[in-house]
Amino acid sequence: MAPSFPRRPAPTRWRRLLASALALAAAATAAAQTPDLKQIMADPDWIGPPVEAAWWQLDGRHYTARIKRADSDIRDLLQVDSRTGAHRVLMPDERAGLDGPDPVYDDARRRALTIRDGNLYLRELDTAALVQLTASGDAGAARFGSASNRVLVRLGRDWWRIDLDTRVIQPLADLRFEDPPDAEPDDALEQHQLELFETLARERERRIDQREHELGLVAADPSRAPAPWYLGQGMEPVVSAPSSDGRWLLVAVRKAGSAEGRNDAMPRFVTESGYVEIEDVRTLVGREPPTPQQLWLLDLATRTRHELDLGSLSGIDEDPLAELKAEQDIEAHDADNPRPVSVAGVEWHPDRSIVAVQLRAIDNKDRWTVTIDAGGDADQGPTLTERHRLTDPAWINWSFNEFGWIPGSRTLWLLSEQSGYSHLYTAGPGGPARAVTGGEFEVFDIAFGLDPDIAWALTNRAHPTEYDLYRIDLRRGELTRLSELKGVESFTLGPELKRILLRHSGPYLPAQAAVIDIDGGEPTAGTDTRSERYRTIDWQPVEFVGIPSRHVDAPIWTKFYPARGDFEGPRPVVLFVHGAGYTQNTHHRFPYYFREQMFHNLLTERGYHVLDMDYRASRGYGRDWRTAIYRQMGTPELEDLIDGVDWVVENHDGDPARVGVYGGSYGGFMTFMAMFKAPETFAAGASLRPVTDWAHYNHFYTSNILNTPEVDPEAYRRSSPIEFVDGLAGDLLISHGMLDDNVFWKDSIRLVQRLIELEKQDWELASYPLEPHGYVHPESWLDQYRRILKLFEQSIGDNAARGDDR
Repeated sequence: MAPSFPRRPAPTRWRRLLASALALAAAATAAAQTPDLKQIMADPDWIGPPVEAAWWQLDGRHYTARIKRADSDIRDLLQVDSRTGAHRVLMPDERAGLDGPDPVYDDARRRALTIRDGNLYLRELDTAALVQLTASGDAGAARFGSASNRVLVRLGRDWWRIDLDTRVIQPLADLRFEDPPDAEPDDALEQHQLELFETLARERERRIDQREHELGLVAADPSRAPAPWYLGQGMEPVVSAPSSDGRWLLVAVRKAGSAEGRNDAMPRFVTESGYVEIEDVRTLVGREPPTPQQLWLLDLATRTRHELDLGSLSGIDEDPLAELKAEQDIEAHDADNPRPVSVAGVEWHPDRSIVAVQLRAIDNKDRWTVTIDAGGDADQGPTLTERHRLTDPAWINWSFNEFGWIPGSRTLWLLSEQSGYSHLYTAGPGGPARAVTGGEFEVFDIAFGLDPDIAWALTNRAHPTEYDLYRIDLRRGELTRLSELKGVESFTLGPELKRILLRHSGPYLPAQAAVIDIDGGEPTAGTDTRSERYRTIDWQPVEFVGIPSRHVDAPIWTKFYPARGDFEGPRPVVLFVHGAGYTQNTHHRFPYYFREQMFHNLLTERGYHVLDMDYRASRGYGRDWRTAIYRQMGTPELEDLIDGVDWVVENHDGDPARVGVYGGSYGGFMTFMAMFKAPETFAAGASLRPVTDWAHYNHFYTSNILNTPEVDPEAYRRSSPIEFVDGLAGDLLISHGMLDDNVFWKDSIRLVQRLIELEKQDWELASYPLEPHGYVHPESWLDQYRRILKLFEQSIGDNAARGDDR
């Protein structure tokens, strides 16, 4: 019998099989490769939308996630099953029954208030009944009153009271910051007119009688709207908050019509009208310092105003800038002229007439947390008690200023950097604040349930680069780690206090949502909004390294992307410098600089080592790391960058003659400082949307770190790149959006003029007519990064090392 052989496939079939195999191989290869520069800089819709926000629905069965719609600025809402993770996009008509984020619960946690689309809603948790309480579209805050059937809500700038039984809504007060219409005349001419003309005097008396009659009607009939309360001219309200019983209203006021500094102007050259359009933007640092504020406690029942004396605040009569002011012949503050303050936050106790207030010195050196007992002393009136003072010779942090009342108690909680790191403190009635947590890590985003001894928080306790959810036992000061994700962004306690909703991310994972048990464990019911294309890319793992510092006894935590491939000889080095100064980029979360991270993958494939360092000034490493730049911006950071260069040269065969640096905003500022002050180290730099002269930046940020130009001119001189342009020796790219209303395009233009006057060469300016501070158009992103890549390839890349200009 002849042997049996399988039939040979027909030629057409062979071709199909071969084509399929080649396609699979190509797909696998493409999946493993870094996308090209055009794809990296494309609209990030190709990555898939991150979960921008996530919150519970109060039935606990679902949570809502907000994501961006592809090819649109519209935001869609996902309804996600909190047990299975099954989800779908809600249609517009399905949004009507949703609960809004950040619910406010009553004491028993049986009812909750939420604000959705500017309107206030009440949810009965037992029956799931939903009641709309307002429809004005301007609800900004709400809380339950001390009476079980009352709700207080802020509509616009005014507070209103809602009776839940009758659904009647009434204003708490009608405050008029003007003189009473029938006040005693203080003008001699007006007084003479009333003395001269009897008719005028009679009409005035009748108006006074009518107003007093209306006040009597309001007192006798609480259903009427409150009568106007004339508080006099000269002041204006900044913020207000009522006590839970609605009797007291704490108001922060400032001088009305305060002189404002001159605004700078921003021209728009590419416009729909075809004409150049000029837009007023912000003022410059020191030209419009914050207006001092005062505290008024208004008794709405007796119409009594208590102007609170802040002179008892410890240290308010001492000027920490006295020596600097003396050098400039500026009068310092003292006991006769105490330091001015502003109100940073107000929290009334949920069922007592006691309010906690956070005050901040306008010079940025002190923060006081006080309580005010509205009942106070029978003879003296309301009493103010200082509960905690945080003082800093540099500046009080912008972050870690949360505070509030522990549920079911008279104890205040607050965050403080008093130990050098952000930690949780508590202050019982009449006692000093005590630390609950401690150590070289940051604690923040505090949340409480019903148990006053248990709180939840985010912290990087395990490692400076890892952020997870922890439970805090306030009695023992113990922290228990509940998640092991390393990149938790935020969390929300479930309405039943049995589960927690997390937003988390990873180095290459955009923010997603997931649910964990209240006692921790593996996340479930999670989202994954990444595109299939992005998900299959084999990104380069991030190496987290602590680079030794030659200047401080702490490592400089850094993301290291080593060169990939079979390259010969020492490698060129690129340092990326993150923006903001006070931010953290060496972490396990999805980076704000995600395009830059993909660009770093591209660079390593071309043989570059890339460092992304959390230099001194960065967030996450405590107070001393943050304030190292006080009065000397650009100096400690540059020392850290140079330490990074030395480390990669000594440990990874980096080429010391081929080092580049780039970054945007603060990173652009630091690129200038590196190129101008350390030209022997940095051969090429790309400075994007950079600050060039800190005297031209804003007040809120700059005055914290450098004081003001009037008080501390030397700090501005030593910190501004425009003073050091003469040091440029390498190749420089400057890139700036012309619609930047944060760091003005003018900053780059002023520095360019210095380059011209100093006859500098090998520099380039790229301007983008339709870009703000954060670029929004893919074409601009691509053009900018093509220039950056070209700069590095021609200046420090392997082609440059070979003398090849291709």
